[in-house]
Amino acid sequence: MTTEPSRLARLSMSLPAELFRQLDMMVDERGLPSRSQLIAELIRHALAEHEALTRPEDMLAGTITIVYAGGGGRVRQQLAETQSDYLKEVISSQHVFLDQDQSLEVRLVQGPAGRLKQLCDALRAIRGVQQLQLVSTTALLPPLHEQDAPEAGEGLEAAE
Repeated sequence: MTTEPSRLARLSMSLPAELFRQLDMMVDERGLPSRSQLIAELIRHALAEHEALTRPEDMLAGTITIVYAGGGGRVRQQLAETQSDYLKEVISSQHVFLDQDQSLEVRLVQGPAGRLKQLCDALRAIRGVQQLQLVSTTALLPPLHEQDAPEAGEGLEAAE
């Protein structure tokens, strides 16, 4: 991120003293150089969340983090079946077993905001899902595959 003076705008704000103290603690605990950096991060997150709610056709990328009971079996099968209905949106997923018979899954997703919300709602409705969070960004992944038609003369090797 560039911080050239011509690309910055100044913001002045008043906060309750306790909230200000907590903000400063968070800046220190994260080892950030300034409040501005933390506030910008919080605003970016809030804007991406807002965009997901207000512009369902806009493309977003992000992760869906799921914690569920039962290390395997029924819940994991239902999650996989639901994911199969969203093959265009789910790019990859990672699963780990946690203690106390719980599992954690993270799915890398990209697609229209409305479609990602539908996916989250479908996953959240599965009995045994204890926590689910979508973290999204308006920055997109580059295209993984191009589906262009072959140029004239291309692809003939396979036919020969």
